[in-house]
Amino acid sequence: MPKLCVMEGDGIGREVIPAAVQVLRAVMPDLEVVPAEAGWACFQKRGTSVPDETLEAIRECGAALFGAVASPARKVEGYRSAIVTMRQALNLHANVRPVRSWPLASSRPGVDLIIVRENTEGLYAGRERLEGDDTAIAERVITRAASERVARTAFELARSRGRRRVTIVHKANILPLTDGLFRDTVRDVATHYPEVEVDELLVDTAALWLIRDPTRFDVVVTTNLFGDILSDAAAAWGGGLGMAPSLNWGDGVAVAEPVHGAAPDIAGQGIANPIAAILSGALLLRHVWGRPAEADAVERAIGATLEAGLRTPDIAAPGADTTSTEGMTGEIVQRLQA
Repeated sequence: MPKLCVMEGDGIGREVIPAAVQVLRAVMPDLEVVPAEAGWACFQKRGTSVPDETLEAIRECGAALFGAVASPARKVEGYRSAIVTMRQALNLHANVRPVRSWPLASSRPGVDLIIVRENTEGLYAGRERLEGDDTAIAERVITRAASERVARTAFELARSRGRRRVTIVHKANILPLTDGLFRDTVRDVATHYPEVEVDELLVDTAALWLIRDPTRFDVVVTTNLFGDILSDAAAAWGGGLGMAPSLNWGDGVAVAEPVHGAAPDIAGQGIANPIAAILSGALLLRHVWGRPAEADAVERAIGATLEAGLRTPDIAAPGADTTSTEGMTGEIVQRLQA
């Protein structure tokens, strides 16, 4: 029996994650759900953003779905981002963020790319310090081991999904030691995948191409911060962050999460777009539970629902009629059960 650790988190996570679970149960009725705590509200209550029992539940289930975290914009003593904590504690070395065209006015036809981001180090390694009162320093950590892991994930994904090209994105002209190590390590891994074409771009050039012609990309592999920024920018071609899923992937364990944040401005109003969370569940179906037919069914149901004209406020034209989180979810489930 498949087991799923469910962490609603903060803000709209408490609305979109139950929606995603409802959809998952429509295609996988035997799913066992294990609730757990994580996020800013958890930290305020318990003094930790991810309790030990939550990490243990994720390990035991092997799959988890996390909603959103309302991290403070200032340093709070003892607090560490919940998702960063999970990535490092569980060695979720790759963050997989697919972007594809949907039947939306804001979506560009023909986009179908996957950004694979190193997920445990880089500038998010947590090595920050103050020197005196007016200098703050963050250390950027790139290791061969982490670069090899994320490269293997990117090329295995390309091979399994029939993708033709992997693009390495870096800034080795300015960061020759760190990004040079990353680029060279990925190129070494590429030699084991002769059927996959390899090219590389500087990150600023990659950003330009994402705006000019996102269809040039197939699979992108890059470092932590670059992947974070580029994947959020690329999400615009798929309808925005309300449509953007992701999968934090490790060895024998994975945490899926919608890319959007906690959105406190709309939390509790019942108007949050659940599709990013539902698509994140589809990533678990495809890559963790090995149920590609069910994942395809979920994606088809989403496409049909959008084709029918249903829109939550974030993807609706100005002045157009909109539906609620519950309304969007219900339509998707109805199509799955038809």
